[in-house]
Amino acid sequence: MKGIMKGLWILAALVTLTGCASQESATAPSGNSPAAESKDATGTAESEPANETEEKDMEKTNGSSSEESIQTKTASDATKTAKDQQGKGALSQYSSEEIEYARVWLQLGANQDIDGLYVQPIPAGEPLNPDDETSGTYPEDVIQLAGSRLVDGSITYSGNGDGTINVYNVPLRWDGEYPAGEEFYAEIIDNTELVAVDVGGDEEVIRLIKLLNIES
Repeated sequence: MKGIMKGLWILAALVTLTGCASQESATAPSGNSPAAESKDATGTAESEPANETEEKDMEKTNGSSSEESIQTKTASDATKTAKDQQGKGALSQYSSEEIEYARVWLQLGANQDIDGLYVQPIPAGEPLNPDDETSGTYPEDVIQLAGSRLVDGSITYSGNGDGTINVYNVPLRWDGEYPAGEEFYAEIIDNTELVAVDVGGDEEVIRLIKLLNIES
């Protein structure tokens, strides 16, 4: 009888130990398992390269856009510079005075279809009308432009050096009764017209420059 009881006790002890081991295995945290750790490591390893690739693609796209913008601006600046140089090159062989004479006549000349453009410098102190002893004198150096014919008209002016001129209402040939009186000439001097000279087209300016006949 004692032998049977001892055997039953040993069997019960073995069953109890086996049950505890099974319960501990079933309740072990899944996060601590090698499989879970491997899964987490794999997930992190896969997500990080994807993010880095997206960032690199964005940087590449932004860099390409910036390069295209710079190239477009550079090309635009180069085109503008070329046009400016071309415009200056067309008149570069002529003096600033020649260009001025042509531009003034192109803007104010009564007749553009002329055979010649005559330039007469008149120094300060010269009379407006040499045939009238009561004539006033020019207060500054002036330039008189005229065509080859009387009907072409004339322009008498002084330059201000800033793209504007002072135009004197002085005819190429004076008509009337003399002496006209000092007040008459003083009014002409006091009422000069300030005119801004247009640049004009290069071809027309060059055409008139080639017709210049400058008196010394």
